[in-house]
Amino acid sequence: MENRRYRGHVLLLPYPSQSHINPLLQFSKRLASKGLKATLATTIFVSKTIINSSSSSGALPIQFDTISDGYDDGGGGADIMTYMGRLEAAGSETLAELITRHKHSPHPIDCIVYDLSMHWALDVAKQFDIVSAAFSTLPCTVTFLYYCLSHGLFNFNFPFSSSSLPVSISGLSFLELHDMPSFVYNQRTTWSGPKLLEVVLKQFSNADKADFILVNTVYAFEKEVVDSMSKVCRLLPVGSTIPSIYIDNRIKNDEDYGLILARYSVEDFSVCMNWLNNKAAGSVVYVSFGSTPYLSAKQMVELAMALKDSNFHFLWVVSASEQQKLPQNFLEETDGFIDDDDKGLIVKWSPQLEVLSHEAIGCFVTHCGWNSTIEALSLGVPMVAMPQWTDQTTNAKLIQDLWKVGVRVNVDKLNGIATRHEIEFRIREVMEGKNGREMKMNANKWRNVALEALSEGGTSDKNIDEFVSKFSRF
Repeated sequence: MENRRYRGHVLLLPYPSQSHINPLLQFSKRLASKGLKATLATTIFVSKTIINSSSSSGALPIQFDTISDGYDDGGGGADIMTYMGRLEAAGSETLAELITRHKHSPHPIDCIVYDLSMHWALDVAKQFDIVSAAFSTLPCTVTFLYYCLSHGLFNFNFPFSSSSLPVSISGLSFLELHDMPSFVYNQRTTWSGPKLLEVVLKQFSNADKADFILVNTVYAFEKEVVDSMSKVCRLLPVGSTIPSIYIDNRIKNDEDYGLILARYSVEDFSVCMNWLNNKAAGSVVYVSFGSTPYLSAKQMVELAMALKDSNFHFLWVVSASEQQKLPQNFLEETDGFIDDDDKGLIVKWSPQLEVLSHEAIGCFVTHCGWNSTIEALSLGVPMVAMPQWTDQTTNAKLIQDLWKVGVRVNVDKLNGIATRHEIEFRIREVMEGKNGREMKMNANKWRNVALEALSEGGTSDKNIDEFVSKFSRF
């Protein structure tokens, strides 16, 4: 392997969580397919707990290394400010050691791609005169919104008290107050808002000094925002970062992400797929709220009853710790393990890409995390948006009003949750309504846009080439 001639060596630093690892892992594979040596550096603790879940026969085409976050044996679930402080201190020191270790090897590190939340990696890159690129795992709309906030382009007192945004920024003028991230427009997450906002804004403290800001999006997905942000920084959309087999099929054996944190309960893939194989095309509602529990017990009950009352088949991912929130006897009444004719299957984990690409799926009830959103958008699946916090509210706005591939569930102002009747109404709207047919057509259109962007000569493909040319040896 060391005798191979590479165009350059890129070190990629994801924030140590599954939702941040996946995009940079996929981008690593994309760079490797361009003739680069790509090394993904996770924290020492994550490296101990991660497993290879690849279903392909080939090994992942990238290398792995580690840095420290100061919690090598775990216990990093401290206050977010404490954790970020230790991550910066230990991460900066061990990243410098890693670069030094490679300095006199056959393939010294030529470039660092770091998750925006790891902003301190840029300072380390500058010490070694290495090309640097910040990587945003969020849509460009949210990335630019945070950029504007951090640069004082929005002047506001936290939290917002007016009914509209204080200023209009080109590319963001379509946003209303309730479309802002939850810890900016602080509706429900008052305990975390100021701290998380401080962490988010710090990401951009030095981003202007990076050679590039890479964004996990497709140019045509967010054209107006990309054009606006490109005027203030060197921005390159390089998405979508999902396994190649689902998009352009240009990377050999790239059938899944390939790495998963061991704490997730991985069910047999065949359970979900065998169940779906017995369902008619477009007949199943897929429900998943990502890897982090979000829903209150009351909201879980309302969602459960909406799914039951809708009378559609549904596949719902509910982690073991969250299943206690389900209504009494709900598992027994809907569990597809008992009787394949039962309309519901509840699992602790699902192979989401395989599920979303299955012809039986009619819509996706989602929390609107960006990974889930761009997966559905790239695979042509219409959505029912139930955003919970952070950027999810803004992503829901894009789903409903920009791409027109879904509808947003309204929250009852009195109790702060979405009622079963509202959720059922929105599911029916997508699954069987006139607007639902239009959403499906739009979803297929955006799928083709994603395919075109990553195909040879597409916008994302050319942007990746432009990025590589900055440090490529040939």
